[in-house]
Amino acid sequence: MFVALKRIGVLTSGGDCPGLNAVLHGVVSAASTRGFEVLGFLDGYEGLLNPVRYQRLDPVSVSHISHLGGTILGTTNRGRFVAKVGAGKKAEIPREILHQARDTYRGLNLHALICIGGDGSLSTSLQLQKMGMNVVGVPKTIDNDILATASTFGFDSAVTCVVDSLDRLHTTARSHKRIMVVETMGRHAGWIALHGGLAGGADAILIPEIPFHFDKVARFAKERASLGIASTMIVVAEGAIPAKGHLSTVKSALRGKGEVRLGGIGELVAEEMEKRTQQETRHVVLGHLQRGGNPTALDRILGTRFGVGAVELVGKGKFGHMVSYQNYEIGGVPIAEAVARIRTVPPKGQFVHHAREIGICFGD
Repeated sequence: MFVALKRIGVLTSGGDCPGLNAVLHGVVSAASTRGFEVLGFLDGYEGLLNPVRYQRLDPVSVSHISHLGGTILGTTNRGRFVAKVGAGKKAEIPREILHQARDTYRGLNLHALICIGGDGSLSTSLQLQKMGMNVVGVPKTIDNDILATASTFGFDSAVTCVVDSLDRLHTTARSHKRIMVVETMGRHAGWIALHGGLAGGADAILIPEIPFHFDKVARFAKERASLGIASTMIVVAEGAIPAKGHLSTVKSALRGKGEVRLGGIGELVAEEMEKRTQQETRHVVLGHLQRGGNPTALDRILGTRFGVGAVELVGKGKFGHMVSYQNYEIGGVPIAEAVARIRTVPPKGQFVHHAREIGICFGD
């Protein structure tokens, strides 16, 4: 007697990051051992809408993708499913769009849908869950700012990019006796700047959680010069805000959708440092370099385990839950709890304290 396979869907939504393909490898491989068929939807949630776009995934098709950056399914943070409009603000997806997605889900006879994305994408998955779809979430953000998991894949790769860049910039900064300003990603949380700056030997780190003063950073750089230390390396997160200033943006969100695009704080810091110290200053914006490239070993392992964990949640019927990583173990938490608020750097926490103890300036 023929027995139909349980069919599950998977998609990658929001910004890309290293480790997404490792997650897909984990999902498909673990699903295969359980006898599940997997459909991968193209370009995030947009693949659920007309025209429906998907491809069948099996162990052969994902056998050599874990080391690759990006996502073989494609992704988008635009389109008809934009759910993030600002810090802590989530948009309601129009009912007709949710109905179309549910019709696709039912038409393809899916047992569950695994959604890989950040807090905005996971908020969208909750809306799909309320429409009667069985949803499991996988947290994805290079910012490492999802509260319910100790770490997210892609973060280590982004930090490694920052460290590699600082290693290269130190030599040119010392050769020319310059101040170098390196702008990293980090809209609301400064984890990339903090980890990358500490590992890469930054002298000052400016993050969204600690408003900074230009004059204090300039004074710090001049004190170093007076001691015979000719160069100063400053790492600044894109969301860092001067104590008497505002968030630096380059343009509004596309057609009024999504969050405003950040940029310009690195250039501003460089201009102010040169003006206040009279020392030649240059700035570098790392931007999407931090999202690109192949994942580190840690992100390949974590991504694979997240994929397996997602299939395990499907097998246990724990829908409306998200994979989480705590105390080196993979588990699950309700998505609603996971996206309630983001995890930011505690200004009085041990990490910042230890950075201060070795002389790193935060400009406060």
